Amino acid sequence: MGYKDFPRQSALNERHLALGSKLDAEWNGMPIPQTYATDPYEETTTVRSRAGLFDVTGLRLVNVSGPDAEAMLNAMLTSDVSALKPGESAISNIVDDEGSLIDDVLVYRDGPQDFRLSHGGGSLEEALPLFTEGRNVTVAKDDDVHILSLQGPLALDILKAHTPLDLAGLKYFRHARTTLFGYDVSLARGGYSAERGYEVFCAAKDAVAIWDAIMEAGRPFGICAASWACLDIVRVEGALLFFPFDMPQPDTTPWEVGADWTVDLSKPDFRGKAALERRRNEIRFRQVGLEVLDDEAVPPGSRIFYEGREVGTLNSSTYSRHLMKSLGLAHLPPELASLGTAVEIRTDKGNLAANVVRTPFYDPMRLRTHPLDERA
Repeated sequence: MGYKDFPRQSALNERHLALGSKLDAEWNGMPIPQTYATDPYEETTTVRSRAGLFDVTGLRLVNVSGPDAEAMLNAMLTSDVSALKPGESAISNIVDDEGSLIDDVLVYRDGPQDFRLSHGGGSLEEALPLFTEGRNVTVAKDDDVHILSLQGPLALDILKAHTPLDLAGLKYFRHARTTLFGYDVSLARGGYSAERGYEVFCAAKDAVAIWDAIMEAGRPFGICAASWACLDIVRVEGALLFFPFDMPQPDTTPWEVGADWTVDLSKPDFRGKAALERRRNEIRFRQVGLEVLDDEAVPPGSRIFYEGREVGTLNSSTYSRHLMKSLGLAHLPPELASLGTAVEIRTDKGNLAANVVRTPFYDPMRLRTHPLDERA
């Protein structure tokens, strides 16, 4: 199967091919640039010190609007959507009747009755009919919109002169309709890199022109095009979870992956609420970060042992050349989740020593994404 055979296509395919990608990987039915001709570690250095431009159009977007949109989303999601004002967004989750995670969702509120849902590989779209029936709400997938994500400490400097929006004043998890290089876009402050960054939502017809304009504007700042291999490195360094890879057990609850902040048990009934109340006291494992004493990334899925007993799994991993450490995101029993706990990871390479450490591995106070002068 070639990249043109996938059901979804990015308007930026030709740009990725020119950068050396074979487009031989896919996500959500769309070919993605897993690698370019450049070294993902060099791309990571650029993202950490200057800025890198990612094409994350592989995300899936769903527009939800109508008089019952807020009530419908509150019935489906674990967080309280009514707390969002137009121009604000928040990470939320969807659980099933047993309180098990079936998707994570980024909710954008565009107006009193207008929302956008951005999600990855979970079951949002399968769940939607359960909540739209009998409600005055319109739900529509949007396969036209493209998402360009500029991440890095110089992202603001690259973009601010090319939009009338006060980009410097746009806080994390805020977004606004505006223009960029003269094209109609929605600009959001956020990303998946543990850096200051901005996501550009644009029409497919404008995506190539905006990509080229950002790359040209970023040239004096040392910008690079950044691959999905780079994206995986920076997101693990930032301890940012990726559904479903960091939730390999299908009955995982938000409590078990440190996502309790996405659950509002004080709001009226929502799907899985009773199960979540019950399972809050049934924690089987905790989300932890591991430093592994090795000079390579450990394969995801590797088994973790403590005193000869199998106790967990390594879910995501990378070797961070930036931090000079082999890193992993894992699940361990609560009694083994304390900082400093020594465990062993068994791999084809041999038995590797590892220790539970504080996360995020990079920027532990999250000052890059949440500067102190922006915190309420």
